[in-house]
Amino acid sequence: MNPSVSLRPVEVGDLPHVFAHQLDPEATRLAAFPARDWEAFYSHWMTNIIGRPTALSYAILWGDRVAGHIGAWTDVGSHERLVGYWLGREFWNQGIASTALGLFLSVESTRPLHARVAQHNLGSIRVLEKAGFVRVGEDAFAAPDGTPGAEYIYRLSTPIA
Repeated sequence: MNPSVSLRPVEVGDLPHVFAHQLDPEATRLAAFPARDWEAFYSHWMTNIIGRPTALSYAILWGDRVAGHIGAWTDVGSHERLVGYWLGREFWNQGIASTALGLFLSVESTRPLHARVAQHNLGSIRVLEKAGFVRVGEDAFAAPDGTPGAEYIYRLSTPIA
């Protein structure tokens, strides 16, 4: 029997797992987001995620294992509410992200809710569309190293029943 997927608020003790997930070169390529060293990673999480009252952040559990994290925050520039998630590679292609997003959408009730995903990240595109997100645009961006990228913008407008 496969373990079940559940969510719980991120705890400081989860950060080493989340840190390891973001070090995976294939994951960073798909996310179009570079890995951080431990000091920068820990500072970002403690200040912008765990330390920000308006941000929601949940550990994605597969049984008793931390499979990844999912969260929502309000973008400072656009004031849009955004959702993002990241799973360790060993948890990909098992329906965990789709299940976790479904669970998260029952907690995060803000609508519209937006997501941005690199155009080459077909797995994440499928997860968003399966959850009812609709592609509403696209944008270009420059990665921290200056590499150009392209992303789709998704929006979820209606509450999940």
